[in-house]
Amino acid sequence: MEIAYIPSPSHGVLHLGPIPLRGYAFCIIIGVFLAVWLGNKRWIARGGRAGTVADIAVWAVPFGLVGGRLYHVITDYELYFSAGRDWVDAFKIWQGGLGIWGAIALGALGAWIGCRRRGIPLPAWADAVAPGIAFAQACGRWGNWFNQELYGKPTDVPWALHITSSTDGRVPGYYHPTFLYESLWCVGVGFLVIWADRRFKLGHGRAFALYVAAYCVGRGWIEYMRVDDAHHILGLRLNDWTALVVFLLAVLYMVLSARLRPGREEIVEPGAGEDAPDEDGEPAGTEGAADTSDAGNAGKGGTEGEAKAKTETEDGKGEDPVDLGKETADESTATAESAGPAAAPESEKDTEDGSDAGSVARDEAGSAKKG
Repeated sequence: MEIAYIPSPSHGVLHLGPIPLRGYAFCIIIGVFLAVWLGNKRWIARGGRAGTVADIAVWAVPFGLVGGRLYHVITDYELYFSAGRDWVDAFKIWQGGLGIWGAIALGALGAWIGCRRRGIPLPAWADAVAPGIAFAQACGRWGNWFNQELYGKPTDVPWALHITSSTDGRVPGYYHPTFLYESLWCVGVGFLVIWADRRFKLGHGRAFALYVAAYCVGRGWIEYMRVDDAHHILGLRLNDWTALVVFLLAVLYMVLSARLRPGREEIVEPGAGEDAPDEDGEPAGTEGAADTSDAGNAGKGGTEGEAKAKTETEDGKGEDPVDLGKETADESTATAESAGPAAAPESEKDTEDGSDAGSVARDEAGSAKKG
């Protein structure tokens, strides 16, 4: 008797009138919005503009969906092109089947196109969205739960997944919920990247490389538990080999990048800081621009004054500085000369008064001597 288990939904789609609402699609959509929201916050913190992550995601997401579907169809072609199969099903993405390796590869191409159009470096943008991609994968894996697919080996653990569908060769029973394991692992990877980015100031794509390497480690052991049909090479599933190769490439990139381009980018989006408002609510640089404008007006006024003086000199209205100085000196001399005669009589009068007073004093002294 089962004590506990994870039930599977009876239906993976609900109908709102003629409109089908598929759980798989909802999980992907929620993951995309989560990745863009978190990536936007991290991008602004790195010095970028708000909305840039969403603008580039317009390119990255469609490319990623196409790439993920192509990888799935190519690696599981017998599901669509073998005898008794309908090749049209290869386009029915809502029925499940997205390969993360193809989604990341082709999504990176779309992101590169978007970054090139905006003139920003792809590695910096990838670092900003790396944790969000991990969280988006955590959401997307629940789409496998809605479709009752990609489960693990039979088990009797309390958290076993109860599979009830028998379509496409499924056998009802209790299995390891590998969708849940990968979902929880992706959440851990997201928080690991956030912590490492804050602790070590990862830049130039190293935060994204850490996400890829950490995801590959978890995908390796989770993939080994799955029982769905897959191609095997030397006893290992194809996705295990892919995870191993991608892990080694991610680690190699981190090592080489740290040596060749240490530290973090100082500028991730040219001109982004110019739009930030200052304390007065004015765009940054407005006050400086006003001061420069005032200085320019003052300089312009001085230039106009010099031009006016020069024009007056050329027209004869002004006078040469040397002649002006000579005339000033002549005027000063003339003023002194004109002031001389007016002051002379008063001085002479004082002198004469002084002489008369002296004579009177001598006469009185002589009379006193005689008496």
